[in-house]
Amino acid sequence: MNRLPSVDDFTAEEDLLGFFGPDSISWRIHADPAFSIGGLRALLLQALHPVAMDGVARFSTAFTDDPWARLTRTAEYVATLTFGTRREVLRSVRRVRGMHRRKSAVEQTTGRSYAVDDADLLLWVHCCEVDSLLSVARRAGVPLTDAEADRYVAEQVTAAVLIGCEPDDVPASVAELDDYLQRTRPQLGVTPAARNASRFVLLPPMPGWVQLLTPARPAWGTLAALGAATLPRWARRLYGLPGYGLTDTAATAAVRAFRRAALTVPAQVRESPIVRSARERVASAEPLTA
Repeated sequence: MNRLPSVDDFTAEEDLLGFFGPDSISWRIHADPAFSIGGLRALLLQALHPVAMDGVARFSTAFTDDPWARLTRTAEYVATLTFGTRREVLRSVRRVRGMHRRKSAVEQTTGRSYAVDDADLLLWVHCCEVDSLLSVARRAGVPLTDAEADRYVAEQVTAAVLIGCEPDDVPASVAELDDYLQRTRPQLGVTPAARNASRFVLLPPMPGWVQLLTPARPAWGTLAALGAATLPRWARRLYGLPGYGLTDTAATAAVRAFRRAALTVPAQVRESPIVRSARERVASAEPLTA
């Protein structure tokens, strides 16, 4: 696995801006309300890789003991990677790499022996995330040119390399990303572990009082339905959802409506503390770096 950079490898200003910075397409996409739908789409897409899904089911409590904490940690990891200082990012990446290290097994349906941190498995997870976040953002109405879409995929190569992917293997454009997904499709399928994961995403367990006294269930149901409806048609077919009730056109309209409604909420309410902290950190430093 590739070596992580050291804090000595960058300047104080680079540390402050993080690995992407406020002018990046990554900041624009990852701070948008459509990010939550893209994240759920990514989970459903990632689960279709039998070996990657076996690693999650075998070595994680993501869909059993404490699913909400796992989802929160995953969202915080992506937010830190995008908006944190370089020191914060490296600290988070080391923690995740440590969790992956020395975990191996055999996936029964394929017979493959694997390690959780095999580069091709890390690459699959990365590409599902990038494809999902970009696809949903564009369908939701985030203003992105084709060149900016390519730039986003290229920016995210940094994220893939940090977690352990081989740089030359990581798609750096939309066309390369599409080609990777097409090449990988023959390996995909819905295993029992994937079916359990999809059930959790679409209908997660909630305490009774949460369901009765809060809007959590219908709110989550809306996000999950949109996440599933925005999957590629071939992925929906694997899940047995060809007639999910929303055509691609209707799903796009629904995602756009969700984003428009979310954007009426003040940024200080809808954005995560990590995003707000990054904006404040960069703004406070602008007079010094100008």
